[in-house]
Amino acid sequence: MNRLPHSITRTLHAGTAPVAAARSPLRLGLGTPAALGMCALGLIAVATLALSVNSYYVFVLAGIALMAIVGIGLNVLIGLTGQVSFGHVGFYAVGAYTVAILTTRAGLSFWLAWPLAAVVAGALGVLLALPALRVKGPYLAMITIAFSFIIQHAIIEWRDVTGGQNGIMGLVAPSVAGLQGERAIAILALASMAVVLAGYCWLARGSWGAAMRAVRDSETAAESIGINPLVVKTVAFAVSAALAGLAGGLFAPLSGLVTPDTFSFMQSILFVLVVVLGGSGSILGPLIGAVIVGALPELLASLEDYRLLFFGALLLLVLWIAPDGVTGLLSRGLARWRKPVTDLPSGVSEDAQAREDALPQRARRSLSVEGLTMVFGGVRAVSELGFAVPGAAVTSLIGPNGAGKTTALNMLSGFYRPSAGRFALGGTELAGLPAFRIARHGVARTYQTSQLFGSLTVADNVALACSRGRLGALLSARGFVAPAVRERSRRLLDYCGYRGASDIAAADLAHVDRRLVEIARALAADPDVLLLDEPAAGLSREDKTRLAQLLTRIAASGISVVVVEHDMELVMQISSRIVVLDAGQRLAIGTPQEVQNDPAVRKAYLGEGAEQAPVATRTPVAGAAELLGVGELVTGYGAEPVLHGINLQVRQGEMIALLGANGAGKSTLMRALAGLHRPVQGGIHVDGVNLMHLRAEQIVRQGVVLVPEGRQVFPELSVLDNIRLGAFLYPQDVETRVQEMLGRFPRLRERLHHRAGLLSGGEQQMLAIARALMTRPRVLLLDEPSLGLAPKVIAELFAALDQLRRENMTIVLVDQMAALALSLADRAYVIEGGRVVAQGSAAEIAANDALARAYLGAH
Repeated sequence: MNRLPHSITRTLHAGTAPVAAARSPLRLGLGTPAALGMCALGLIAVATLALSVNSYYVFVLAGIALMAIVGIGLNVLIGLTGQVSFGHVGFYAVGAYTVAILTTRAGLSFWLAWPLAAVVAGALGVLLALPALRVKGPYLAMITIAFSFIIQHAIIEWRDVTGGQNGIMGLVAPSVAGLQGERAIAILALASMAVVLAGYCWLARGSWGAAMRAVRDSETAAESIGINPLVVKTVAFAVSAALAGLAGGLFAPLSGLVTPDTFSFMQSILFVLVVVLGGSGSILGPLIGAVIVGALPELLASLEDYRLLFFGALLLLVLWIAPDGVTGLLSRGLARWRKPVTDLPSGVSEDAQAREDALPQRARRSLSVEGLTMVFGGVRAVSELGFAVPGAAVTSLIGPNGAGKTTALNMLSGFYRPSAGRFALGGTELAGLPAFRIARHGVARTYQTSQLFGSLTVADNVALACSRGRLGALLSARGFVAPAVRERSRRLLDYCGYRGASDIAAADLAHVDRRLVEIARALAADPDVLLLDEPAAGLSREDKTRLAQLLTRIAASGISVVVVEHDMELVMQISSRIVVLDAGQRLAIGTPQEVQNDPAVRKAYLGEGAEQAPVATRTPVAGAAELLGVGELVTGYGAEPVLHGINLQVRQGEMIALLGANGAGKSTLMRALAGLHRPVQGGIHVDGVNLMHLRAEQIVRQGVVLVPEGRQVFPELSVLDNIRLGAFLYPQDVETRVQEMLGRFPRLRERLHHRAGLLSGGEQQMLAIARALMTRPRVLLLDEPSLGLAPKVIAELFAALDQLRRENMTIVLVDQMAALALSLADRAYVIEGGRVVAQGSAAEIAANDALARAYLGAH
């Protein structure tokens, strides 16, 4: 009867801290034919060694091979799909006990019991995956840990079959090519490892491997090209579990016995370490990790009691030096010698025939929407929305913040299930279908924040979408890497104006290139309807011009284009029809000229014609000194600035309104003033103190306090605690100031001990302002205080703001309701495209055509 070497047994039972799996892209640099050839030679050398060394080292070699097989399976789960399992020892145990039971109790041959072990483990993997993969992060890890404990205790309690604590003994190793005992299992394990590694290579380079990495990078975007994330993750879990069962099936005859104590939770930790140390997502990572985890304790055996200490220290050292594993470290070294190949040199453009070939010419269906409604907890985000999307044209959805535009897009693409209503593509009803099925029916989607698959190359992003989620056989790569698919991907990238390298990771792209590649990926699915959510966000004027040309060209090809966009100049330029939303309802529909002249639209954007309570005029303090100054401020979120040389002057006791369409840069300016976003250049000062290099909390100490868009109260704390937190910097007379806030906002007194998260939107806005006032601000920054509030609540809120105005509080106000903001403000600035296009008194700005142009585009 064979037993585990003592050092391995001690390692398996030693306490080891869990290590988080690194998210790293597939490093094909270590999976080239030359590298795999070296790997094959290494396996032959190891197999030769297994035939010559004594049985102890044969046992060690076999154990490393089994650990590598489990590691390769876990690499499918961790490295490709990004799901972490700490319970794979359960599948390992299932494989071992299946072989032990079938060979000793049922009398089956090992050669029949062994594949059955993999099948049983894979089936259990599917059963565990279906509920487990609906959760993420630590919850998934906890479920898998619980699974390993359940398996271990089931083995103990099922005494009649498993032998309980005593286990099953007397297992005999099969003969392989005349070899017996450990040598036979070692050769079989090495051969299995080679086959499994080759299978991983096929999987990783094929459509299923790309789909797994796509799901890891962005499940939302994966669904938008027709991939079902649950199916992909379940398959990954099943493959991973089956390989663990396969290795466990070899472990049983290798050790000669199986007992519950052999399959402890600590062995699961070691399995995860194999992947993490070697490098998750890489081809050779599990092999390298298995050698480190399996062989290192043997090399340190002479250190006796200190070897585990050295083992742990070396593990920490490796993780510190190479957080992406050993292969990650090697890949970074190899990357210095590799240069990406650019398929399309800058400036190259294909002829007209090639452009026509990029988008197949066929009859395409149009989209119709009727009575679409979306309710979130009693709040109607969209109500009874209906419109038709004409074919071969651009239809734009516009409206103020909170109008329901993105919610409508999310329903049309299947990410929200409508509460009521319907929408259909041609004669096919789509309402209620999941996102991946709607994508397969012909509705493609891009996102406000780019959702590319960062670990895939540019070409792979587009090629993966060509199949609309139909991935083919598990180990097949023909459809994904077929010349026709690659050629079509190249033509689509050129069609969209992308001129960069196609073999670089999408995560490395500049902002404008990410937009183009995302549109190319959406077009690769050959859709009938293309939905775009703020495609021009963050683009320069030149890039917006090219985007307008691209969208017009796409529509001319026959595809219906639906755009949610805040750049009114772009909307008016490209749209055949515009649908205006306000508070979730359709306000107007028509051509750009009709929408610009619609009184209801002008009222929604500019407040024209709105009945407002008269606000008493106030004469500003004569000769008031400048309190807040902004000079030539430039800031942004990437290569292209959002703000271009902003200049502001705010005098003591003034209320200044910052006006402009969504996306103009108003909130970015407010965040820059509050220190939440670092400017690129320019100057900000308050009362002579330079704020440019101060942190947000230091700026609050200088008296500049922001009430952010969306309120952002602390939902789990009471109203009283939220207010008191505002006095953190100035703890004197807190209760007196709390009572002052309750006097300003009587509604809060009634809710004083309620959780802030249970308040209405208007009450939360009042609470956010009260909290800000507790800091004793010198300049109060209010970002969209009326957003999403009912008219009655807005009137109450602005009455409180008017009282602050009368008390000579210095206020900078951003609000979508231009007329209401101008009724309170002393002066106003109009911002368009990150630049100040008009400034003056409130009356002057109200009469200035620049305000209407900023909100509704040029007439």
